[in-house]
Amino acid sequence: MADKITLGYTHLSGCTGCTVALADNYAGLLTLLDRYVDLKYMPTLADVRHVQKVDVSFIEGSVCINDKLAVEELKETREKSAVVVALGGCACYGNITRFSRGGQQNQPAHEAYLPIGDVIKVDVYIPGCAPTPQMIRNVAVMAYLLLKGTKEQKDLATAFLKPLMMAANEGTSACFCDLMTKVINQGLCMGCGSCASACPVNAITHEYGKPQGERDLCIKCGACYNQCPRSWFSFDV
Repeated sequence: MADKITLGYTHLSGCTGCTVALADNYAGLLTLLDRYVDLKYMPTLADVRHVQKVDVSFIEGSVCINDKLAVEELKETREKSAVVVALGGCACYGNITRFSRGGQQNQPAHEAYLPIGDVIKVDVYIPGCAPTPQMIRNVAVMAYLLLKGTKEQKDLATAFLKPLMMAANEGTSACFCDLMTKVINQGLCMGCGSCASACPVNAITHEYGKPQGERDLCIKCGACYNQCPRSWFSFDV
């Protein structure tokens, strides 16, 4: 094996579910740390208090713009990282934090939250609430192959990461409405049920073989749109 890539993990405003998903790789996480990744900092696994210069940074959670330190940490992460990965629905799209209006017992002044792409440039999205452990592991391995692999391995990693990079370029808003306008209304939906299976709050049901969304239940995590196999439909393919 070539030398490892360096990786950092920044935790902003979220439920820590993405960290749990990472840990759910169990022995696979140990393999990552042993063969592919040199973990430079992470609140739960590495006793380092400051953002380090790394090849790849995973960022979990949205950013509270009332929290000056969080905004500064986010910008510092971007400056010190070659590749920034938004991990989970909160980092990618704001998710449930979009509905926060402050008044929390511990931080009542914190009332405005943004997906990190509204503040910094993000290279790769891993959407979901939370993302699957396998997806987190695979992106870490592909980042390793992209930065340290042979030409064939770099081509494989590029092909794997392309949809996730496209998602980052599309913007910081995704919900069932995107399925309606970009997939269903275009006649592309094949009724596979992937969107309903991916929804963490059961806001999507199937009626007559097509998905139906409950807008009042949607938390805008983007899981359904990014899970849809037709959301990446291209006439070039």
